[in-house]
Amino acid sequence: MALKTLSAKAAAALDKELMSTGAFSIDQLMELAGLSVSQAVYRVHPTTKGRRILVAVGPGNNGGDGLVAARHLRHYGYLPAVYYPKRPKNDLYQRLAKQLEDLDVPFVDDFASALKLTDHVVDAIFGFSFSGEVREPFPAVIQAMTDTQVPVTSVDAPSSWSIEDGPPKSGVGSSFNPDVLVSLTAPKPLVKHFKGRHFIGGRFVTPTIAKKYDFDLPEYEGIDQVVEVGPDGQKL
Repeated sequence: MALKTLSAKAAAALDKELMSTGAFSIDQLMELAGLSVSQAVYRVHPTTKGRRILVAVGPGNNGGDGLVAARHLRHYGYLPAVYYPKRPKNDLYQRLAKQLEDLDVPFVDDFASALKLTDHVVDAIFGFSFSGEVREPFPAVIQAMTDTQVPVTSVDAPSSWSIEDGPPKSGVGSSFNPDVLVSLTAPKPLVKHFKGRHFIGGRFVTPTIAKKYDFDLPEYEGIDQVVEVGPDGQKL
């Protein structure tokens, strides 16, 4: 069975519907997304493999998911650090950052230097709404994640990838293929180009919504917020 995917346009419409008729707030959706990401990281990189996690955070919702994931990882016993060069003035993001500061999570200014001192990277720079060119200071960050031997987990999409077409043909991100991908709500078309471990997260979608947008809800177990799937979409 082929893995059903959700286009960028459909993903945006679904989010809008969840926050209108679905009665979710953006805070709730971000909290659940970040919780899913933190559980996937815990699954692939338990604290016994090293507690230092570097979270690369972009200026949008994908970055918000990363901030939430960093908070949960701190509570799990990890030592996260956050690279957040473009902080929006939006109240939600400021509150998420304040929550990390209150947990003594450091914010770093030099990604390359921090990368040398970490055990795992969370790529929360760009998500399903990304398009166009990668702007400063992120080209060097994406290149560093491409070149490093440190494992990388990407949130919803490997940063710089086209949601529909996968990695760019040349330039920034053309060789970037992270070790782990956490698809939120449902996989996006880019997954056909992805070669690593794949999780689906976001345990908040109703069967009615899934049917309307034509994707399958994974079978979550117990209290799990993520499910690991193979290339065919079947649970591993």
